Parts: sequence; C-alpha cells; structure tokens
Amino acid sequence: MGGVWAPGRPLAALLLTASVLSASLLAPGAPPEPDADAAQPRDVDKKSHVELKMDQALLLIQNELPKTNLTVYWTSERCHRCLPQVLASVYRSGKPGKLSTAAVAVSTQHKSLLQLNDTLGRKELCRLEYKFGEFGNYSLLVTHDHNDASEIVCDLLVNKNPIDSDLPVSIAFLVGLMLIIVICLIKFLLSLDDFNNWISKAMHSRETDRLINSELGAPSRAGPLGGPDTQSETASPSAVPRYRCVDTFRGIALVLMIFVNYGGGKYWYFKHASWNGLTVADLVFPWFVFIMGTSIFLSMNSVLRRGYSKLKLFGKIVWRSLLLIYIGIVIVNPNYCVGPLSWEKIRIPGVLQRLGVTYFVVAVLELIFAKPAPDSNCDLDERSIMLRYFMSDWPQWMIVLMLENIWLGVTLLLPVPGCPAGYLGPGGIGDWGKYPNCTGGAAGYIDRLILGDDHLYQHPSPAALYHTEVPYDPEGILGTINSIMMAYLGVQAGKILLYFKDKTKEILLRFSAWWFALGLISAILTKFSENDGFMPINKNLWSISYVTTLSAFAFFIMLILYPVVDVKGLWTGAPFLYPGMNSILVYVGHEVFANYFPFQWKLEDSQSHREHLTQNIVATAIWVLIAYALYKKKIFLKI
Repeated sequence: MGGVWAPGRPLAALLLTASVLSASLLAPGAPPEPDADAAQPRDVDKKSHVELKMDQALLLIQNELPKTNLTVYWTSERCHRCLPQVLASVYRSGKPGKLSTAAVAVSTQHKSLLQLNDTLGRKELCRLEYKFGEFGNYSLLVTHDHNDASEIVCDLLVNKNPIDSDLPVSIAFLVGLMLIIVICLIKFLLSLDDFNNWISKAMHSRETDRLINSELGAPSRAGPLGGPDTQSETASPSAVPRYRCVDTFRGIALVLMIFVNYGGGKYWYFKHASWNGLTVADLVFPWFVFIMGTSIFLSMNSVLRRGYSKLKLFGKIVWRSLLLIYIGIVIVNPNYCVGPLSWEKIRIPGVLQRLGVTYFVVAVLELIFAKPAPDSNCDLDERSIMLRYFMSDWPQWMIVLMLENIWLGVTLLLPVPGCPAGYLGPGGIGDWGKYPNCTGGAAGYIDRLILGDDHLYQHPSPAALYHTEVPYDPEGILGTINSIMMAYLGVQAGKILLYFKDKTKEILLRFSAWWFALGLISAILTKFSENDGFMPINKNLWSISYVTTLSAFAFFIMLILYPVVDVKGLWTGAPFLYPGMNSILVYVGHEVFANYFPFQWKLEDSQSHREHLTQNIVATAIWVLIAYALYKKKIFLKI
C-alpha cells in the first residue's frame, strides 16, 4: 500500500507568526450520493454539483477498484487526537478501467489527513496528508499498482490550480507599510529648517502649525505630552505623568480587537483558536486586561496622593464595575445577533462582564493595601527603592496567588460527571470521541451548573472543528480568576513606571526581567508544545500558560513602546493613541453599530476574502477616525 501525489502550490505565508497559530476550521459538508457515471476531472466544475465556499477546494475521489467499496475519512491536522469523520463513500467501479466518482468539498485552512478504507473489510488501503488550496480542483485516484496488482496506489492530482487567498492580506500589509514610510518621510522633511521655511512661504504659518502638530500627530504646544487629560509633572508636586505608551498599547489592542471582531477578512489566523494554541485574535483581550491593571495602579496612585477619601473611591469602584457588567449584558450582548434579547436566553458572561469583575477585585485590593509611590526617588539609594518596591504589594500577591491555587485545585481536582479529573480538552470528537460532553472540564461544568446552558455562549470556537454540542463560554466564571492574575501582572508594569520614574535603564531592566521570567514559566508549562505540555496555552480556558505567555508579550511590547514613545519621543503613538484614550466608547460603539453602514455593506461576492478584508479594514479605520475626531474635540467617555 502506498500514497503518491503531486504537490500543489502552497499558499503564500504573510505573517511570521502564522505558522504557529491555530484556528477554527470549517468542517466539510455532507458528501453527495456517489455517482458511478460521474464526469471526468476536466468537467467537474460543471457536473460535480458541489458549490464551493470560502476556504474550500473541490476533491474528486475516483475509485478504479472493480470489487472494492471505499469509505474516506477526514480530519484536520489542527484537530488534536480527533476521531476521523466520514468524508465520502465511493462505490466499486464494477469493471476494470471504469471509474466510480464522488465529489466533495474539503477545507483549505490547514492540512487535511485522509484515510481510505475498504468499506466491507474495514481494511486501511492508504493514508494521505495534504494542504489543499482555496478553490482548487483535485482528483484522488485509487487504483491497482500497474506492476503489482495486489498493491493499491492512491494518487492525488491537481486539475486546477488554487488561488492565492493570502494575496489581499499581503497587499494590505504593503499598502500600510507604504503609508507609514510616506508619513515618516513627510515628518522628517518638516523637521528640516530649509524645507519648513519653504512651506511657510507657500502656506499661512498658522495653517502650517496645524498641519505639523495635528494632522501628523506630533505633540502640540499644550504640554510635553500633549492632548487632553495630560498632567504636567511641573504643574503639581503630586501630579502623575500620563504615559503615552500605556494609551498606545491599549489602542493597539483595541484596534486589533475591532478588526478581528468584524471578521478579520474571514482568515483563519484572525479567528480564535479552536482549542489549544494562539491566533492573532487570541492576543487582544488579555492585553486589554493587562493594560487595565496598569491603569488601575497609575490612577489609584494619583488619587491616593491627592488625599481622596477611600470610602468615596470604593463607591466609584463599585459603580464602575456594575456599569461595565450592565453594558456587557444589556447593550452588547451577542444574543442580539439571533433575535430580540430574551431574559430566558440572555448570555450572562462576556468581555465587559469579565472586565467589570476583574476591575473590581484588582482595584479593591489596591485600594485596601496599596501605598502611593514616592514623589521622587532622587534622594533614595538603590537598596531603599528596591525595598519599597518589593514590600509595596506583598498582601495583594498573597491573595492573588491564593486565588490562583483555587483555580488549580478546582480545575484539576473537581469531580465532573462523566469526565476524567483534570480534563482540559474540548470534548466532542477530540480525545478520540471518549468525552463528547466534557468541553472545558471543570470550567464548563461550573458554568453550566451555576448559570445554566441557556445563559452561556452558544457558538464556542471548538464547535466547528471538534463538533462539540454543549454550550461553552470562554468568559466563564472559573477563567475570571486568571484574568485577575493577568490584570495584576499589569499592575506590576504600572509600579515599575512609577517607582523607578526617570530611571529609564531600571525600568527597561525590570520589563526585561518580567518578560524573561514569564516566558520561561510558559516554556516549562507547555514544554514548547501546543498540546503535550503540563498546561497548554488555551484562550477558552484562560489557562495559566495563556496568562504567562500573553503577559510576557505585553511586557515585551512595553519594553519597546516606553523608550520609543515616552523617552525618546520617536513616535507619538498615533493613530493608536486616539482609540486608546477613548476605549470604552469605541468598544461599545463598534459592537452596537457593527451591522450598520458604513461599517458593513452588502458584498458583491460574499465568498471573497478580498471583499471581506476591505470591509473590515475600512470599518476599523472609521473607528480610528471617530476616536481622532473625539480626541480633537476633547470628548472622552469615562465610567
């Protein structure tokens, strides 16, 4: 038995990280009834009766064995330990030289694993692994070896080359890069005195100043950092500077979140991972949580130094948390997508709900235990600064680590009916189909027990690939503990900025130390493996390794942004700064108006990545422009 096939043309790789990202996969539809008189490959487009959709290719399975019925099984390389699914049944040809053919649509997002069995004898005839291309046309010919009639050969042939579905992303990336280069060139020219003098003669000086300071995002004359809500360090001895790197990072996460929420061009790497692993879509929410923790410390430090009443501050924390939860449940609830909101079917968990609970816990911990950072460290030696830094939050760490131990204990030890203890899998057809109703293990069981099936997310990311049938919520109760941990790691970034203020080298060293330490923990937990580590990276579970990995990325981004944006002033943070300073308004707005023009319109070809990508980029850019307009008008929504 053997398998020989002609390699098709692989899709062009765009993103450097795309090869390690996992994602949702469209399961193939039910195969048509086999037809012994099906057309030859050159006529398949007209007579196969298979309508191809985005991320699919046409596969003709041709059986030339006169006495053997075939059953073809399919699974995706991204489906870990999955029970193979029947793709098609192909009748025997009946006569030598005659073909019995079945036409099916196969997924092109990842490699497909095909297994061909003798239907009657259950004998495996051949096994193939192949990466099909979008809208390609392929033939899988099963026949006897011409040299040895007892041997069966499976040949995979390319009838029609696939399209390069990643080309629109490549073009969009190059266009964006060109815009950046042009803007940087213009800013450089405007910094030259001779060019500036020439511009001044051609334009009114006031209009030139507006162009330089506003349109190109350079700091205005209002202050060293510019923009509203900026506190000058010289204005008051207790004033805390507004770090643009924090707003910029928040804006980066928010813009990516808007883009992937709007569809990300329908590309698999802009969708959430089906279970273990990471995609671009899995990065943004934890980064938002991280920056929320940083902002909590910076703002709390500012109000405590001004002598604000802790009781009044606690009232504001409670109000803000409840308002976030209310907005999440009532205003941006995803069940609106399937009809009028019903209290019997309302989804209780959600992004803003988790943000509200996480904010409450972390803010209350800081309110109870935190002490304001010193005004200046200039008069303190290195040992005194380090002592203050390490002794400033040991009670908070004790509570956060206690919560983490609760997460570990419940996740690994809680008895779940019908499931093994410590189960972390997706259920469905995963783990060879042994635990179909165990999706998420303890996390899923707790949500279904406390909240009920009808109040959870009904279309979780593992449903398409793992064929799960039970509801599962990625923003469930148990995972909130790890989001608290994520936010508190963000608090550490804020502490570093304030405790080592004006000591750039010390700040960068500590960002680097956190980055290295968290990355090392992730490597140990995952064993450098997507599925075989002690604790795989999993966004649906918000596993510990997911938190440490994304926090390591966050510290690395801060390591880059802080010197570039706040120290050297090489970049003002535009355009990400603007949505970063109006994050609640932009997030809620993009959810509420997602289905309205100009954020969405009817596409000429709904199966085109290019059209979806164009629509999603335009919609995201519009929200950035809205945030910029609000920034210029000094309109900021705060809760």
